[in-house]
Amino acid sequence: MSTSTADTAPPIDLAAALEVAADSARDAGKYLRGQFGLPLHVNELKRFDIKLEIDVKTQDRITNRLLAAYPEHALYGEEGVAGNPASEFQWVVDPLDGTVNYFYGIPHYCVSIALRHGQDLLIGAIYDPMLDEMWTAAVGEPTLLNGQPCRVSQRASLDEAVITVGFAKSESAMEAGLARYRQLASRVRKMRMMGSAALAMTYIACGRLDAYIESTISLWDIAAGKLIIEGAGGRVSLNPSAAQPDKFSIVASNGRLHEEFLD
Repeated sequence: MSTSTADTAPPIDLAAALEVAADSARDAGKYLRGQFGLPLHVNELKRFDIKLEIDVKTQDRITNRLLAAYPEHALYGEEGVAGNPASEFQWVVDPLDGTVNYFYGIPHYCVSIALRHGQDLLIGAIYDPMLDEMWTAAVGEPTLLNGQPCRVSQRASLDEAVITVGFAKSESAMEAGLARYRQLASRVRKMRMMGSAALAMTYIACGRLDAYIESTISLWDIAAGKLIIEGAGGRVSLNPSAAQPDKFSIVASNGRLHEEFLD
């Protein structure tokens, strides 16, 4: 599935839907912050990943709120699907982006919620409960950070840029990521690896970072972030994986540096 932005009038009250999304993200974030630093139940422990019970519980909270408001809609999340599978409206949810950070007590994680109609993204909300920062965006509208407009940086030179590069854990993706890191590290001011794709995208939207690049990332990690960056004046380029549904390579930037990173 693609993640285009709508080019016609959306068939839903975007302001009302965005309010529901933001309220759901804030409620989930409050729950996550309340459990932060406490003993956690591990559902599955992998070499490169951790699945926590709290991910599932948080998605359940979000699902209950979204489908109570929109019972005819579908929900597609990292922890499973719910609602009406035939609906053209689909909520795309990552209940805890930055699970490994959360598990290790690193206070850098967020809740990400987007809504799409068919192939068109309509709204996005990302909430960082540790800093109480909420980014919201609706197609065709400016991105807001805690209710105030935010914009991407105006940096146009690589030697001024601070960027983040993600690494998927397959051998081929790791090799590609390391090669990309070596290629860019000597050309930019700083490289950062922070552990949350969604927050990386919000940081681009408000000028803290200038670009984010990753070879394999899931739809729920980036759906809300795409709208948030575009609404703040930036650009996002996605290439879908031929082998894995709803997986993409991504280049997201402030726009001024975009072609440099596409190259």
